Amino acid sequence: MGAEIAAAEFDKRDYTRFAERLERQLSELARLLDRPGFGAGPITIGTELEFFLVDGAAQPLPLNQAVRALAAVPQLTVELDRYDLELNSSPVRLAGRPFGALAVELDQLLARAGDAARAYQGRIALIGVLPTLNRAHLRADAVTDSARYRALDAGLRRLRRGPIKIRIAGTEPLHLASEHIAVEGANSSFQVHLRVPPPDFTRVYNAVQLATAPALAVASNSPTFLGHLLWEETRIALFEQSVEDRDRKRRRPGHSRSSFGTGWLRDGAAELFRDGVRQHRPLLPVLSEPPAAGCWPPALDELRLHQGTVWRWNRPVYDPAGDGHLRIEMRALPAGPTVTDMLANAAFLVGLTLWLADRDERWTDALPFERAEEGFYRAARRGLAAELCWPAGRGQQVRTVPAAELVAELLPAARQGLAAAGVAAAEADGLLEVIGARAASGQTGAAWQRAALAAAGPGRPGALAVMLERYLDHSAAGRPVHTWTL
Repeated sequence: MGAEIAAAEFDKRDYTRFAERLERQLSELARLLDRPGFGAGPITIGTELEFFLVDGAAQPLPLNQAVRALAAVPQLTVELDRYDLELNSSPVRLAGRPFGALAVELDQLLARAGDAARAYQGRIALIGVLPTLNRAHLRADAVTDSARYRALDAGLRRLRRGPIKIRIAGTEPLHLASEHIAVEGANSSFQVHLRVPPPDFTRVYNAVQLATAPALAVASNSPTFLGHLLWEETRIALFEQSVEDRDRKRRRPGHSRSSFGTGWLRDGAAELFRDGVRQHRPLLPVLSEPPAAGCWPPALDELRLHQGTVWRWNRPVYDPAGDGHLRIEMRALPAGPTVTDMLANAAFLVGLTLWLADRDERWTDALPFERAEEGFYRAARRGLAAELCWPAGRGQQVRTVPAAELVAELLPAARQGLAAAGVAAAEADGLLEVIGARAASGQTGAAWQRAALAAAGPGRPGALAVMLERYLDHSAAGRPVHTWTL
């Protein structure tokens, strides 16, 4: 989805030809993944950071294209709504001090974006869902002027055959209907990319799936939307429902365009790409020029574009850069509150994933996938108060543990996973200490927002603005959220 497209409208022939290319490219990818040595190389990590622009009154500032042009850095791109931007960091080797390198680059890029925003009397906000959004900010004119987003909106409406319907239970339940995809732009995430050799993909992917629930519980930072107190990580429900493409007659469990998945992976990355094609109709049937003879590695443009419109919370990425490789994109973590917090979340999730991937995989037999999926949504709803299922020991046992306790128990495992990958001990320890302190205090970004909102007094719109101002002050200071006061 990162590439711009020229067309926003398509006819039946486009969809037919696109579907044919998808089938051919699935076969090409399968052969490629079976090729000895393909995708070999050092483990690398990269990130994508989405964030909001706000004005002096902490309201959304719909000037992303102007801010991007003034910042003039290629890593900065516009996102779906006019008040959204995204930074793409350079991939770095996981061995050594990768998180320190990412911190330096992200700080520099955010500074450039912040300077550009100030030229328009604006600021940047690193937060999962912007608290000061109201329904007027989610109309059709909120969508960035881009053929890519117009086509995406039209594609979803074509399949859905009706309005987007958002229903989120919580302290203050929310019901919302919208004709346009602008509601999806209310989300900002911190996405982590981990390069994985094809032979290791199945076990690493399953490990990511299991590790995501405790990581999400301790990272939650999105407790409000449109003035309602909802889930600790409201983004999860909001995003899934905002990109729903199934009309009521077609809806069936396990086949949402954005989901946690349908079962433990058994057949490598090819299985996920195949499911993405077979379960989801194309949204953007953009046909590329045929590659030159002997082109290596194959671009697989149509397959990559289609996969970019299937939003699993952990999804496979094929990248032809260099000699080609596979990555796992971990999409569940929210933006904010600070660069330190986000990199601590990433270190915990990656370290725990690598540790689990080296364990005996019998836990995928002991723990039904449905229990892991349920844990993911419990973590999104209740954060550190969620009850999560986790494999116990070497046997076939499963236990249920409060998320705060489980995170504390898993810190040594995450540390071992990072150490085995060659991450410097001092760097790993510093970031995992942030996670440990957050779990011990119970003060996630979501918990702080709830407490600050209560302290801001009556009058919900004004209290949300006051809370966000305090949040932005703390975030700009760079101290991790567990140290914030009210």
